[in-house]
Amino acid sequence: MLYSLFRPLLFTLDPEAAHTLSLSALQHLQNFGLLPSRSFACKSRRIMGLDFPNPVGLAAGLDKNGDYIDVLAKLGFGFIEVGTVTPRPQPGNPRPRLFRLPQAQAIINRMGFNNHGIDYLIENIKRSNFQGILGVNIGKNFDTPLEKAAEDYLICFQKTYRYASYVTINISSPNTRNLRQLQNTAELERLLHLLKTEQTKLSDQYGKYTPLVIKIAPDMESSQLEAIAQQLIKYQIDGVIATNTTISRQNLEHLPLSSETGGLSGAPLKLLSTEVIRKLHALLQETIPIIGVGGIMSAEDAKEKIEAGANLIQLYTGLIYHGPDLIRQSVEAICTFCHDV
Repeated sequence: MLYSLFRPLLFTLDPEAAHTLSLSALQHLQNFGLLPSRSFACKSRRIMGLDFPNPVGLAAGLDKNGDYIDVLAKLGFGFIEVGTVTPRPQPGNPRPRLFRLPQAQAIINRMGFNNHGIDYLIENIKRSNFQGILGVNIGKNFDTPLEKAAEDYLICFQKTYRYASYVTINISSPNTRNLRQLQNTAELERLLHLLKTEQTKLSDQYGKYTPLVIKIAPDMESSQLEAIAQQLIKYQIDGVIATNTTISRQNLEHLPLSSETGGLSGAPLKLLSTEVIRKLHALLQETIPIIGVGGIMSAEDAKEKIEAGANLIQLYTGLIYHGPDLIRQSVEAICTFCHDV
């Protein structure tokens, strides 16, 4: 209700400025003790060896550097994912790089993994009071050659392993040149082999098993999705996030800003993402849990992701258009559907 009053004002601002202002406002409310802590009744579910208090999480991208972990935890998420973070700090792509398409309830971004680096993120996690499930989404620096990309992921994985509840390997952003090539069979096999081998070593070193999750793109042929599913099973990857943003602009060509380059999120992504989830569910045969994300703008959308085969969901663009109450609505819809209330 409150968000619906403020949204028109936020939408008069540059999208990136509105993003920063919204998070800063929440931080100030927290500082003055005016941000109540919300939680939503739902049967806990154990996935990837972790106990999720509810099935609705925050997708990576909203809090890239982990500056607002404690604030976002107050909103009632069942889990939070921060990042994408890279080994070295980098500014990302030039501005403007974030665009609203309100007629379609969509956003185009070409942020380019702008972040302060993995060490900065780790310090924020260490300072945080959050005791819930925290995922860390990692990527490669823009100037790291593709043939050395695995080294960037390895650095971030090693540094975040002991602090994260799970680690997500982002190989599907369309905003880092050639990154999606890492979804090809040869490149993906090399990356997964390296990281799973390191996971075993780190598990022994720290006495803690940190699940490894892969985030994939929605823009794939069925044959490529099948190949990825085979690799996920072969290397016993702990989870898969479906999906990242899309490069498609189907049925949006008439809208202002639709020709901007970058990844599209929001309502137009819903069907594409859900179809990938449905196909993955059939291919994986419930051997690997699926986290569904993409175009969840309502409680019904959240339920559809679960019906398609997702075990958990994540929100981002839906929050921008509909506010934090979407969290409660999604939890209630999923838990009623699954009889988990």
